[in-house]
Amino acid sequence: MIDGAAALQSLLKSAAPATVCAVDTEADSLHRYKESLCLIQFAVGDDAVLIDPLALSDLRPLADYLQERTVWMHGADYDMTMLRREFGCIPTRVFDTQIGARLLGLRQFGLANLVEHYFGVALSKSSQKADWGKRPLSEKMVEYALNDVRYLLPMAVMIENQLTAAGRMDWFLESCEAARAKVLERDEDKDDPWRVQGSGRLDRRGLHFLKVLWEWRDEEAKRWDRPSFMVATNRQLLEWASDLAASARVDWPAHFRPDRRRRLSLCLEQAHKTGVDDYPEKARGKRLRRDKDFDRRVDALIANRNKVAEDLGLEGSVIAPRAALEAIAGGDEGHEALLMNWQRQVLGIDAA
Repeated sequence: MIDGAAALQSLLKSAAPATVCAVDTEADSLHRYKESLCLIQFAVGDDAVLIDPLALSDLRPLADYLQERTVWMHGADYDMTMLRREFGCIPTRVFDTQIGARLLGLRQFGLANLVEHYFGVALSKSSQKADWGKRPLSEKMVEYALNDVRYLLPMAVMIENQLTAAGRMDWFLESCEAARAKVLERDEDKDDPWRVQGSGRLDRRGLHFLKVLWEWRDEEAKRWDRPSFMVATNRQLLEWASDLAASARVDWPAHFRPDRRRRLSLCLEQAHKTGVDDYPEKARGKRLRRDKDFDRRVDALIANRNKVAEDLGLEGSVIAPRAALEAIAGGDEGHEALLMNWQRQVLGIDAA
């Protein structure tokens, strides 16, 4: 475990000649209210080590090192997000073994699936939901964490060779860059975080109660220092908001402590006093411009995609997600950016 500035400096000095490395991260999102980066797994050459962000006050030397290297990850979206929050940036060149595997036509592309596919090794998943914020880490957790990076670099060589042989390396490079750009463009500060998936079905009164319930849950989670879903799930919030809006009886969970029930009652008491004019407005989503030929155009695009995918031995969603094809069929503004160049080329869709 690298848990001191001198040890980190020594590690990076010895790894300086390398142009390629592998990284994975672990956080405590299942155990704390505010998610924190708890562990960085780092591999270079034949060596794999653990870096402890909780013990190191300055990780800038690592951030600078990664900026100058090709960094391999698996399912890199989450790890890039964590590094962006910690460093304020993402390594310039991030390659994702999961993207590579999908472009090669593999249908099972989790890390354990790929390690078994390429090396015949079955990895343990016993520490998948462990509390990575605790110290010291158990031997089982250390082994689990190291396994997340120790196979990435040799696997990367195999995947690159296969992509090159298949003539798909350019697809891979464009796909990895698009995934990196997506993380950089993502707004981390959502304006209305209480508008959870499914809230669009509620009327304004229902949205009002949903907002109140979400804010109550957030305060309870913060007070308890636990993830919000441990207080109540989004599905429960939606059901309760719908019942409250309809003045129906709500059966609150029996496990709610008296103080939690009391705070909830106070919130709802205030909520019932709120005037209709102060209810949240319903969100206005973008509507597809549908005409009588819209469904025909969508069906034709999907049929073409499925044929191309079958010919290439890939999943249809790798070639183009349905939402992108619907946007193209509807002539939606900005639909040109929904597919990458290589996707348009294999589909025979003009970029103009």
